[in-house]
Amino acid sequence: MHPTLASPVIEFRHVSYRVAGTQVLSDLNLQVQFGETLVLLGRSGSGKTTTLKLVNRLLSPTAGGVCVNGVLNSERDVIQLRRSIGYVIQEVGLFPHYTVERNIGLVPRITKWPEERVRARVQELLQSVGLAPDIAFRYPHQLSGGQRQRVGVARALAADPEILLMDEPFGALDPLTRDELQREFLSLQQALHKTVIFVTHDLREALRLGSRIALMEAGRLLTVLTPQEFSRSTDPRVSAYVRAFGDGCEP
Repeated sequence: MHPTLASPVIEFRHVSYRVAGTQVLSDLNLQVQFGETLVLLGRSGSGKTTTLKLVNRLLSPTAGGVCVNGVLNSERDVIQLRRSIGYVIQEVGLFPHYTVERNIGLVPRITKWPEERVRARVQELLQSVGLAPDIAFRYPHQLSGGQRQRVGVARALAADPEILLMDEPFGALDPLTRDELQREFLSLQQALHKTVIFVTHDLREALRLGSRIALMEAGRLLTVLTPQEFSRSTDPRVSAYVRAFGDGCEP
């Protein structure tokens, strides 16, 4: 059964994170609902990536707790948790000695999917992210940056996870390729209804892709607004961000 609006898929409960004497996150309270794209927006060092990594236990909070579907992460098997969550990063992180097909099919094979089903899933996902079937037999070094990023998205979706974590996945791409991938992401999300946390420092990207935008600064959550609310907000902390990006930031 899918969570209802009264039962968030992801919940941060008074979460703090401290490392080497530095307070990275302070008393974070945040809920992510089923099927929404929550964008974590903020400048470098605001705590966005740390927040993301707490969801799949790449990091553990020093205070408070993170719940996925009502269960504390600290009570879950970390390997099973990570296999159930798709993760896309800017550097893609494909295995260079694996073909595209092996990269995408990695988690399904680990979780003992039948081989025929894995191959069919790889082809289905290649089509979904706009790649030709013969890409499956290439290696990452034979692909363009945009193609590698598409493969990264396909790999994250391979085992059909409910949750997708995306850490500035399009940030290193040229503007045209970035625009294409943003459009493809919106199309995929409309079809798949994943619960997504998306990290970016780019306001235009946040307004375009987000159901809601969580603005962070210096490890604290400042506000959570819809794109329409964000672009029209009179909160000086929000309007300062809008001014920094100038015109053209209407959702």
